[in-house]
Amino acid sequence: MGTVLVVSAHPSQGSFTNAWAAATIAAAEADGHDVLRSDLCAMGFDAVERADHYGEAGATAFDPLKAQEAAAAAGRLPAEVAAEVAKIQAAERIVLHFPIWWFAPPAVVKGWCDRVLVQGLLHSVEERFDAGLCGDKSVLFCVSTGASASECGPDGKEGDLMLQLWPLAQTFRYLGMEVLAPVAVHSVHGYFEGDDEVALQTRLSAVLSEQTDVFHNWNIRERVPFNSDEQFDSDGRLKAGAPSYSPFVRPV
Repeated sequence: MGTVLVVSAHPSQGSFTNAWAAATIAAAEADGHDVLRSDLCAMGFDAVERADHYGEAGATAFDPLKAQEAAAAAGRLPAEVAAEVAKIQAAERIVLHFPIWWFAPPAVVKGWCDRVLVQGLLHSVEERFDAGLCGDKSVLFCVSTGASASECGPDGKEGDLMLQLWPLAQTFRYLGMEVLAPVAVHSVHGYFEGDDEVALQTRLSAVLSEQTDVFHNWNIRERVPFNSDEQFDSDGRLKAGAPSYSPFVRPV
């Protein structure tokens, strides 16, 4: 079989997020896959890209993309970044486990993308979107929210979860990956008591048990749709008559 990278972002080892990641690992191994692991908080991953990672401390100007590209070409990426890049390159499937905090993934997920999706190795000016360097890979987000499913819907007071996830989905689309429809578990928080707490734990246990089926059905799971490169004009704007799959990219 192939290789799976499981990434999680939660500071508590006893969290549902990390238990869910463990269920994904078990499901992947049961399917015969090799598993790579990145528990970003346990690793103490530094989410801030900056000049001193590249020996440029005190520089008056710092261009992250150029710094990444030069370091990649010279074989001198920061060790923690090189290790994560190698995991992504080795994996055919990537699963990200995280909660929604303040209407977005935790900051360490964004920082991991900022530092690890290295210019010159995982994308380039010419090798992105349809021509992306990671076209042989696919990614799944396993997400929990504190709010209810109705509050996270298109008309919900918390805002549409799919729109909150779109920038991260577009990030992996930029690399050329297929993005699977996310798995979302709602009303996950520590304020339940008594019977409500028991009901929550029963519900979360079911989610963990169902992860085997989620992983087993990877190839037939719905994909998040994106516009193809040919649906944009030479200025990078959506052509007239092209479909719109998200309010982020729509006809004007």
